[in-house]
Amino acid sequence: MTASPGPDSEVRIRPATTADAAALVDLLAALFAEDAGPRDSTMNADYPRSYGVQGFTELMEMPDRLVLVAELDGKVVGHLTGRVDEPTEIRLVSVATLASMYVRPAHRRQGVGTGLVEQFRAWARDHDAGRLAVTAYTANDDAVRFYRRQGFAPHLTVLETDP
Repeated sequence: MTASPGPDSEVRIRPATTADAAALVDLLAALFAEDAGPRDSTMNADYPRSYGVQGFTELMEMPDRLVLVAELDGKVVGHLTGRVDEPTEIRLVSVATLASMYVRPAHRRQGVGTGLVEQFRAWARDHDAGRLAVTAYTANDDAVRFYRRQGFAPHLTVLETDP
């Protein structure tokens, strides 16, 4: 899948390989620094580095997991990870969850995120998912607007407080 960021370049959306693992760690670290870090003091800011190359390598080997990269001129500029959870006695359909997605700021609003989500949707259909899900911090207005444009709508509200 390709997206058009500009007249001279084309973004390619593809499954990640082990050669992409270090770039994936950097993208996840950027996501935590931009999104979770300022919005949630309970998040472990060091998690992306501790998860590391080995964590992404293992993730890529799991059949119910998806790891995509968006590549521009040989450089990874975005990623998406997803998973499929099988039906349960409580939830009667399998759910494909978009677990994380990040596009470097210089490449936003150019169709890269939309291309990643389109590939996620196709993968979810191929895995017979009956539902798609994604979480976003309520205060992340840009992410919420983006996901709404992709067809996601509020379904649950999680309320938290200190003990």
